[in-house]
Amino acid sequence: MDTRLIRSIPVFRSGYSSLTRNYKPLMFSAITRSNASKFLPFAIGGAAIACSAYYSTRIAAPLKNESSKVFVGDDKWIDLPLSHVEQLSHDTKRYTFDLPGEDSELGLTLCSALMAKFVTPKGSNVVRPYTPVSDLARKGSFQLVIKHYPDGKMSSHFWNLKPSDTVLFKGPNPKWQWEENSFDSITLLGAGTGINPLYQLVHHLSENPNEKTKINLFYGNKTPQDILLKTELDDLQKKHPDKLKITYFVDKADDGFQGEKGFITKEFLEQHAPKPSEKTHVFVCGPPPFMKAYSGEKVSPKDQGDLVGILKDLGFSKDQVFKF
Repeated sequence: MDTRLIRSIPVFRSGYSSLTRNYKPLMFSAITRSNASKFLPFAIGGAAIACSAYYSTRIAAPLKNESSKVFVGDDKWIDLPLSHVEQLSHDTKRYTFDLPGEDSELGLTLCSALMAKFVTPKGSNVVRPYTPVSDLARKGSFQLVIKHYPDGKMSSHFWNLKPSDTVLFKGPNPKWQWEENSFDSITLLGAGTGINPLYQLVHHLSENPNEKTKINLFYGNKTPQDILLKTELDDLQKKHPDKLKITYFVDKADDGFQGEKGFITKEFLEQHAPKPSEKTHVFVCGPPPFMKAYSGEKVSPKDQGDLVGILKDLGFSKDQVFKF
């Protein structure tokens, strides 16, 4: 073989431009009609690989980010495995479910939920909405906090789940469309597992450095041991004391409890909650008796119903209160 040809072969590694600029005369003088077909495919293939690599680094990344969102509102049920269960109180557990991949994200926006479904032995579908309490940008998994009701079909199903069992989910199920700095302040009223959508708000608003909204959370339970996500809530309040203020209410407590004993009264809200105005908003979530006392229950996911109870007595209007 011509020694000049041997010297010319490595230059294909250094790119098309240097090849044509420095070695074009030598290369084509060395390749004869008989062996040209052996080397030209190598050159063309090298250029094609380089071109493919160039565009893949610019196109593949956006496609990967887009495909990492698991729930995209396409009405498809996705079967996801349970990886961990943690007991939070005598009747409430935190469930961790794995997403399809380590880089997968839920795809939910702030103030949205997932629908969960299981099929009974008789073939009936049981469907309930649940709000994730984990960060919406968390990769690889998400968490739900669910209270067990003895006569609740879905909560009883969750209560009996073990790691590696699966549950069908779909979403997202939007509740409220939050926009940054929508209000100067917001008031959150919750009881029991009604903390779930309120915690989602508290977590994301307090951790967002661009968010200036002040948050007042009033959270009621039977005993201090029933306060769900208390460690997480206390940590957020310590990190963001200028943005977040939490007051716990319990029916029964020892002398060492730091909070209020009794119900969240109208008088307390008059003294400690922002007054009705266009610059504030109230979000409410709790069991039916709680909702009836403070705001009235919503009629359906798309119908908030009339505003009644303590919030109406305080002068709030229907469009200043949202019921999760």
